[in-house]
Amino acid sequence: MKSIKTWRLLKRNSFSDGVKFGVKMKQLQFMAIMCTVMLFVVYRTTYYQYKQTEMEAKFSPFDISKESRFSSGRLKSLPRGIVQARSDLELRPLWSTSSSRKKFGVYSNRNLLAIPAGIKQKDNVDAIVRKFLPENFTVILFHYDGDVNAWRGLDWSNKAIHIAAQNQTKWWFAKRFLHPDVVSNYDYIFLWDEDLGVENFDPRRYLEIVKSEGFEISQPALDPNSTEIHHKFTIRARTKKFHRRVYDLRGSVKCTNISEGPPCTGFVEGMAPVFSRSAWYCAWHLIQNDLVHGWGMDMKLGYCAQGDRTKNVGIIDSEYVVHQGIQTLGGQPPTRKSLQSTKREELAKRHGPAPVDLRAEIRRQSTMELQIFKKRWNEAIEQDKSWVDPFPRKQRRKKERRQDH
Repeated sequence: MKSIKTWRLLKRNSFSDGVKFGVKMKQLQFMAIMCTVMLFVVYRTTYYQYKQTEMEAKFSPFDISKESRFSSGRLKSLPRGIVQARSDLELRPLWSTSSSRKKFGVYSNRNLLAIPAGIKQKDNVDAIVRKFLPENFTVILFHYDGDVNAWRGLDWSNKAIHIAAQNQTKWWFAKRFLHPDVVSNYDYIFLWDEDLGVENFDPRRYLEIVKSEGFEISQPALDPNSTEIHHKFTIRARTKKFHRRVYDLRGSVKCTNISEGPPCTGFVEGMAPVFSRSAWYCAWHLIQNDLVHGWGMDMKLGYCAQGDRTKNVGIIDSEYVVHQGIQTLGGQPPTRKSLQSTKREELAKRHGPAPVDLRAEIRRQSTMELQIFKKRWNEAIEQDKSWVDPFPRKQRRKKERRQDH
C-alpha cells in the first residue's frame, strides 16, 4: 500500500516538474525571441544612424569645420546657436509678404548655374539660361566686359545675380565668389562657358542620370561637329546614355579597358564641368588664386571625385552640347588686313606702340600658367610626406617609363 502511494507521489512530482520544465522552455523561447527582436532593432537603429551620418558628411562637408571655428576662440564671444557659418546666392526681398514670411530658411533652388558672360554672347547666354530657370536653378553671370545694364532687357535678368569685373576669367570669378561655404546649399554647381549650344540639352534629364550613376564630377558630351574639341573622351557616343572611359589605340597614349586616368578616363574639360557639392569643396581648393586661366587643372579634377575617378567621373551622351569655340575674352585676334592698316598708320605717325595680338598674349600667358601649375603640383607632392596618391599605379607606370628612357 505504501509503495502505491509512493508511486503516485513520484508520478505527481514528475508531472509537476514536467509542467515547470515546459513553462521554463516557453519562457526561454520567448526570451530568445525578444532578444532577437531587440538585437534587430538595435542593429537597424545603429545602421540608420550610420547612414544618416554618412549622408550628412557627404552632403554637408562644411559642417566639419564648425567645431574647429569654435575651438579657435574667434567665435567664443557668440552663443553657438546664433552662428551661421554658411551663406547662399538666393535673392531676398527688401520687405516680406504673407507668403514670403513662410519661406525663411527655405531654399527653393537646389542647383547653381554660373556663366562668364560678355555682351557679344548675349543671345547664346539667354538660350542657356532659359533652359535652366524652369528647373529651379539659381543663375549667376560673371560679366568680364563690365557691361551689366545691357542685360536688363531680358525678362529673367532681375532673377539672376550679376557680378562685373573687367577682363577676368571664369576661374578668377569662381575662386572669389563661389566659396564652398557660400554655395553649400546647392546640390550641383554648373560652371559653364558662354559659347555652348544647348538645343539638345535638358538639365532635368541630365541630373537624373548624374544622380542615378553617382557622378560627382561630370559634363555633357560634345557634339562631334563642335568647332573646338580637345579630347576624344568628351566627344558624344551616339549609342550611349553616358560613358566613363574612351577606347583609342592611336597616338602616344593608348586608351584601353585598364587605363586609369586622363586622357582616357576620370576627367572633364574646363568648358562645361558639373560638380556635386562635395566635389566642388575639393575643386575650389584646387583652383590657384593667381593662375586665372585654369590650364592643367582639368587633368587633376579626378582627385576631387570623392573616390574612384574611373567610376565617379562621367560624360553624359544623351544630353549633349555644341562647343562653339568663340574666343571673346581679350577681344578677337586682329586680322592681317587690320594689322597692315594699323602698321601703315603707325609708320605715318612714327610713334606709339606696335599693335598687340591680345589672343596670342592670352595663349602665351595660359601656357606659362600651365607650367607653373604642374611645378606646384609636383612640389606639393614632394613637400607633403603624409600625402598618399589615391591613384598610385598610374604614377608608378610613369616612373617606369622615365626609367626606361
